[in-house]
Amino acid sequence: MKNTLRKIFQYSFLAFAFLLVQTNSFAQCAMCRASVENNVSNGDTSIGAGLNNGILYLFIMPYLMAAVIGFFWYRAAKKKKAKLAIR
Repeated sequence: MKNTLRKIFQYSFLAFAFLLVQTNSFAQCAMCRASVENNVSNGDTSIGAGLNNGILYLFIMPYLMAAVIGFFWYRAAKKKKAKLAIR
């Protein structure tokens, strides 16, 4: 029972930490767009490449986190199944 509560607390803490980290990125779209439009109108297109890399980073992170969580969940389920088969 104690071990189960500890795991629940750990997973809850990680989920909260992931949500806390992402709250800073919600208000950036209008600012980034204005910055890119201003730079493109001045002839500088290098900031657009950096912005595209940032978009790809934000796109890939949720899928990567889901894959890591899924892997650990699968591994834990596999260990639990093997442990039950031994008994």
